[in-house]
Amino acid sequence: MSGLLIIGAGGLGKVIAEIAMLLGKWDRIAFLDDRVDLKEVMGFPVIGKLTELDSYKDDYNSAFVAIGNNKTRLLWLQLVGISGFNIPTLIHPLSIVSKFSSIGEGAAVMAGAVINAHATIGKGCIVNTCASIDHDCTLEDGIHVSPGARVSGTVNIGRCSWVCVGSSIANDIRIGSHVIIAAGAAVVQDVPDNVMVAGVPAILKREIAAGK
Repeated sequence: MSGLLIIGAGGLGKVIAEIAMLLGKWDRIAFLDDRVDLKEVMGFPVIGKLTELDSYKDDYNSAFVAIGNNKTRLLWLQLVGISGFNIPTLIHPLSIVSKFSSIGEGAAVMAGAVINAHATIGKGCIVNTCASIDHDCTLEDGIHVSPGARVSGTVNIGRCSWVCVGSSIANDIRIGSHVIIAAGAAVVQDVPDNVMVAGVPAILKREIAAGK
């Protein structure tokens, strides 16, 4: 048994803390968060700020980044690795994950999510509540698939894209990097980098500055 430090004590951090508690792999769970008035969340202590990460290596050998912004989450995931923490993959016991899938470090799979055979999920990805990733999909690092979203078979999604709540992607589609698929959208054709698409069927709504 050992300690888990959760980076970020917001909504995502709460869900991550509960998954960690259910898995029972750590005897200590604590948060780092920059809100100075925050002392505990769900009974777990908030012991310091994000910038104090290195000072807790002796007491917490594992750390998980629970920051909602995809780009920022990947940045902190890199910093956590440089600092020498173990970076777990957290899979809720009430999810369904194929033994033939691959899930990267620092990724989280929430309750009710389904990940099917030969899906590859990158580092720092979030497959949120009741989302589904079908066979032979590839999700690059830092992607968030929101609650209830559906990703059909043989879909490729680029780095740091956001598949918003209730949206769906048809088979054999390629989604670029830094893409936002709006809530409820139905994607039936390929999507380039750095855009937002919305509607049924989804169409281009606006461009996004590169890397945002």
